[in-house]
Amino acid sequence: MELGLYSFAENTPDALNGDALQSPAERLKDLLEEIELADQLGLDFYGLGEHHRPDFVASAPVTILAAAAAKTKTIKLSTAVTVLSSEDPIRVYQQFSTLDLLSNGRAEIMAGRGSFIESFPLFGLKLDDYDSLFEEKLEMLMAIRAGGKVTWPGGEHTKPIPGLEIYPKPVQDPLPLWIAVGGTPNSVARAAYYGLPLMIAIIGGQPKQFAPLVDFYRETAEKTGKDPKTLPVGISSHGFIAADSQDARDIAYPAHSQVMNRIGKERGWGPTSRAQFDAGATPNGAYFMGSPQEVIDKILMQHEWFKHDRFGLQLSVGTLPHDKVMKAIELFGTVVKPAIDKALPR
Repeated sequence: MELGLYSFAENTPDALNGDALQSPAERLKDLLEEIELADQLGLDFYGLGEHHRPDFVASAPVTILAAAAAKTKTIKLSTAVTVLSSEDPIRVYQQFSTLDLLSNGRAEIMAGRGSFIESFPLFGLKLDDYDSLFEEKLEMLMAIRAGGKVTWPGGEHTKPIPGLEIYPKPVQDPLPLWIAVGGTPNSVARAAYYGLPLMIAIIGGQPKQFAPLVDFYRETAEKTGKDPKTLPVGISSHGFIAADSQDARDIAYPAHSQVMNRIGKERGWGPTSRAQFDAGATPNGAYFMGSPQEVIDKILMQHEWFKHDRFGLQLSVGTLPHDKVMKAIELFGTVVKPAIDKALPR
């Protein structure tokens, strides 16, 4: 199994440090150090989310990943996600091809519709077109990704490409392209139909309830003439690691609750509580908050349900002290990864 990390490059008041707020430059400096450490420890991938809000600093994640490419050697560099609905597929391909060249073949596109909608008004798009934008632009991106001269007829949301080559060409042929979903069956079916790897974000509820969705993905792939064995499945979740499980939860909770309550207020959710947070950190909950052994046990338990190929841990939901994040990465790379590699050899 591949193990890696995700970040949305959050930049929120640090509840454990007097609600101090970093400058965007300071936050990006810390982020690059975190990616560099993940690479040094042999983690498989690092994903960076695209957001257009004041509480995140990664509105241009490929630019940040390009900086990371210069500081790393082996780790795969991905988005988490590229909001394809509000992007130009030609530019997406060119940006990731350039990243692939800079990293010597370590770039990945992870495309999704996005969990936030700020990019729609920002780029003059209609939220009513949320799904059709993604569908059409995904088809266009796949046509470009196939290589050669691209003939694209255009559509409601895209302009024609009259038999032109798109440059530069990446090291990898084709560029890896994943579809990220939050649990919508139609999105899962779309990934299967196009024969693309699937990443499912599980950030609440009972993770075992997602097992039928994974089965549905593999069954749909088979029905549409794809070999499910060639289509990786990934799971990503919120979490934090410390030597002591209580410490891990005590460190993570203030920032996590601050962010989830703010987003919840925007979306009409009720406020979260410490009891709910702790329930999510139990073995059957969605959070990977605890000691290295607790994280190991939960990854292996979920593998029995999903038989997935990749697990991604979003270490900080809200800003945490940099030294504590670096220690969590160290534990993930030096304790969790070796145990998972031994239990689930590739």
